[in-house]
Amino acid sequence: MPADTIGATAADEEEARGASFWRDVTLGHLANGLVGFLFAASGPLAIVLAAGTKGGLSEADLASWVFGSLFINGLVSIAFCLGYRQPLVFFWTIPGTVLIAPALSHLRFAEVIGAYIVTGLLMTALGLAGWVQRVMRVIPMPVVMGMVAGVFLSFGLDWVRAFQADLAIAAAMTATYFAVSAVPQLATRLPPLIVTLAVGAAMIWQAGTITLDFDPASAVAAPRLHMPEFSWPALAELVLPLAISVLVVQNGQGFAVLTAAGHTPPVNAIAVGCGIASTVGAFVGAVSTCLTGPVNAIISSSGDRRAQYTAGVVAGSLAVVCGLLAPLVTRLMLATPPAFIAALAGLAMLRVLQSAFAVAFQNRFTLGALVTFLVTVAGIPIFNIGAPFWALIAGTCTSLVMEHKDWRA
Repeated sequence: MPADTIGATAADEEEARGASFWRDVTLGHLANGLVGFLFAASGPLAIVLAAGTKGGLSEADLASWVFGSLFINGLVSIAFCLGYRQPLVFFWTIPGTVLIAPALSHLRFAEVIGAYIVTGLLMTALGLAGWVQRVMRVIPMPVVMGMVAGVFLSFGLDWVRAFQADLAIAAAMTATYFAVSAVPQLATRLPPLIVTLAVGAAMIWQAGTITLDFDPASAVAAPRLHMPEFSWPALAELVLPLAISVLVVQNGQGFAVLTAAGHTPPVNAIAVGCGIASTVGAFVGAVSTCLTGPVNAIISSSGDRRAQYTAGVVAGSLAVVCGLLAPLVTRLMLATPPAFIAALAGLAMLRVLQSAFAVAFQNRFTLGALVTFLVTVAGIPIFNIGAPFWALIAGTCTSLVMEHKDWRA
């Protein structure tokens, strides 16, 4: 076939795909994409700011982190949704985000970024080699979830402490969250976290406690380029837990959600996408990328299954726009009372924490999961390597010694 004919055919196919996209877009898919993005931009974003603030990061570092988490992952989401014609939305690993705050208490941010890069390269290599599913079976899921429950616990406790810091805001947001969650028909159409965010913001606005001294010219993102440092303590502490949090915990949840909705997510290609996005995002301070479970559940909850990818494109596009306005988004969130962020992040964690405990202590490997949980909560570093790494080692070894039946099963 002549070269010009090949070029024309490729152009025709691209034009046809573009036309197909606009035919597939419906008001319902637009709404699902908007709600899915708002979910990611509420509780999960509050978790990023809470973890970064605990770790002592500056506002500029946080804004750069938000830019990477939204802008880069938004682009990856758009590419995967259009390329595979499936709802494949990528954001950031929440368990991995929670790991960063304690790590920054004894590691420099440059060392953490070095661990991000190595994690990204590892995930890319595993995806290219087709070994992702093998890795997902190395450490028992209850042991992994014991570690996840341990790192999430502090955010649940911060939610409770928010009542002492600002009773009115914490009580109103909590009451709203439970009231909406108690009505399943309402909760499926209007996620409780979004309503909770709106109620908390309304209370802050009415009280006049938020003051913004912000130059509109600085609202556009100016991401900070970080040079990594590679240290053995940081790599040992973070790479394995980060990779597990992405490939096993978060991507596993995303695969389950999409498979239940009738889709066939490409496991290895997703791992490669997560790895590349994580490596690129690391240079602006963003935590590792994952296939999101909750957002993909929202955008695949209704409408023609073959056209649900359009909702993913909408969510990704909104992420790109908000990523470009990361300094403004960050300043707005940081200007709110600490109890607002603590309550929002804690409420976002409740279901995840409940699920972590249920998986960890429901059936097999429960003793190993308990040891993992306790070592994680204790938070004692050894050889300058943080507790989550040692928790996985301790829990797995305990299960190997004490839970032979579970391994055979």
